Amino acid sequence: MTDSPPTLAFLGIGLMGRPMCLRLLAAGFSVRAFNRTPSKAEALAAHGATAHGSVDEAVGGASVVISMLESGAVVDAVMTQALPSLQRGALWIDMSSTQQGEALRFHARLQKQGCSFIDAPVSGGVAGAEAGSLAIMAGGTIGDFARAEAILNAMGRPTLVGPAGSGQVAKLCNQLIVGGTLNIVAEALLLAQAAGADPTAVRAAIRGGFAESRILEMHGQRMLDRNFMPGGQVKSQLKDLRNVLVAAADAGVVLPVTALVADAYASIEGEYPRADHAAALLALERRNPGQRLGSAPDQLPQK
Repeated sequence: MTDSPPTLAFLGIGLMGRPMCLRLLAAGFSVRAFNRTPSKAEALAAHGATAHGSVDEAVGGASVVISMLESGAVVDAVMTQALPSLQRGALWIDMSSTQQGEALRFHARLQKQGCSFIDAPVSGGVAGAEAGSLAIMAGGTIGDFARAEAILNAMGRPTLVGPAGSGQVAKLCNQLIVGGTLNIVAEALLLAQAAGADPTAVRAAIRGGFAESRILEMHGQRMLDRNFMPGGQVKSQLKDLRNVLVAAADAGVVLPVTALVADAYASIEGEYPRADHAAALLALERRNPGQRLGSAPDQLPQK
């Protein structure tokens, strides 16, 4: 006889949270959903979730809480609301992208309440969330990770990378590489066109060599199509890069390329906060007046 799956509270039914929640429901988990915009949680009722109008209602009957929220500050606020109703022994899995120091503070707060904590940020975007193929970087104890593993497996490929706080370090390393590569791909394609080559053909020619990457594959095509509908967003990428620089300062290291990439995203944050992070191309074009990749119209979200 096997134990029944734990009841989950999922806090944050947004761009990523919704497909992640759907994967959990499809895997047979009982999910209590909460979102600050109630209609987003209520929309999951047709898929088997129970929508709750407050954080304390959602977490009150759950042995595992998953948060997928905008920032560490929002996680902190939601956790403050949840703690009085959180049952002793509950496991909180924060899948948001936060600073390492914030994750360590969350861990300490929950320990004092007799609860456990894992920071488990993700990479893979909306497509990865929909496919259940997210890369999940987990920080916590071996025992807590074992308790969470089946839940995380429903959403992607979890890896324990160290103690609490380490998941956020791994995510920052991921975002450092992603942000830098997006900007390099934009530079390569703009250079190809400006120097007289066909950028579409150049991208095809270099794929399969050492320059191949998922970013060249997916976001290189996005740039050629000028498709900046989100996906990952400029504001989220910039938040992560700023967190990278905070972590670097705390660790006593200098990351000059990351600082330049953060500046590039900051230059378009005001105008295109919700654009896909492939909008690194737009930041580059601003620095090169008269240069524009291709002739397609820009596809951009409303502000």
